[in-house]
Amino acid sequence: MHIGLCAACCAALVAGAAAADPPAAPPAAVSAAPAARYTAADCSRLNGIPGLPDALLSMHVTLYQGYVKNANLLAEKLTALSAAGGGRSPEYAELKRRFGWEYDGMRLHELYFENICSRREALDPKGPLARRLASDFGSVEAWRKEFVDTGMMRGIGWAALVDDPRSGRLTNVWIGEHDVGHLAGARIVLIADVFEHAFITEFKLDRAKYLEAFLAAVDWKAAEKRLGAR
Repeated sequence: MHIGLCAACCAALVAGAAAADPPAAPPAAVSAAPAARYTAADCSRLNGIPGLPDALLSMHVTLYQGYVKNANLLAEKLTALSAAGGGRSPEYAELKRRFGWEYDGMRLHELYFENICSRREALDPKGPLARRLASDFGSVEAWRKEFVDTGMMRGIGWAALVDDPRSGRLTNVWIGEHDVGHLAGARIVLIADVFEHAFITEFKLDRAKYLEAFLAAVDWKAAEKRLGAR
């Protein structure tokens, strides 16, 4: 009997407390930051590059614009999903991974287009880049051979000359697709797109011939600017 009275008292107390407390407010909506917006670069300066026909580069620019579009689309989707509380969902994780691929595809194409031009100027043998290449590879020609060999590797991706600011050395690297093989912290000095779309309509399967045409079209001043002062 005593136990029953205590149970009744407890029930009454709980009921009273529940009546006194206001209902819990729904969780406040998370304010979403605006999604990043990326704008395609003006590539009109690419017209008239000897060895790299306008039709080839026009198609290449159209493909690049697709990366810009998809980077924006994924940025919007990620922002919306995070604001809706889905930041730990499998969907968010996969979109986040995909974003890096699209973003790198966008930026690497911009670097590629920026380091080619219609101006036929040889690398200044007394300039900072030539001196660094000779120091780190033995000679400019030795670097060139290794760069072409890197670009001839089987697979799809990029051949890049990068500057490692920590070691102070230049290195040729292979970047698989857009996002595999980057050296953390290294700065891209020169980059060649060796996906088939970069050359196959003009050079068929002759990637070596394409790489020679690319090197003949390099804007060495742009490469030296990326190198920066030491």
